[in-house]
Amino acid sequence: IKREFSNARTPQQNGVAERRKRTLIEAARTMLSDAKLPVTFWAEAVNTACYVQNRVLVNKSQNKTPYQLFNGRAPAIGFLKPFFCHVMILNTLENLGKFEAKGDEGYFTGYSMSSKAFRVFNKRTRRVEENLHVEFLENKA
Repeated sequence: IKREFSNARTPQQNGVAERRKRTLIEAARTMLSDAKLPVTFWAEAVNTACYVQNRVLVNKSQNKTPYQLFNGRAPAIGFLKPFFCHVMILNTLENLGKFEAKGDEGYFTGYSMSSKAFRVFNKRTRRVEENLHVEFLENKA
């Protein structure tokens, strides 16, 4: 691999990367629009779009996904879920009282880059957190 730099403010010198960026931005914009979300969730949408596209989009010249080209094996895609679908997040961190809820409502925002957890927006705390103990409620409106 040979490392080459392009000149500043000349995107035409790096057409492949610019086209990939455009595809990601269009996917993220569509995801935000479909979920009726504000632009403040743009980073979550871009990360999720990139994660999914690396496992689904096929490189036409080699008939493989980017994930296959990098790792040498086909990706598992059975766990992919719709962006911002309803979830129940099991509360495993706090000590719960006898009659307190065992989970919080939230929305799925993506996949963890450092573990097998999911990234979810917790409606109660109004924060994005990573949690493996998530029940997906895809059919809930």
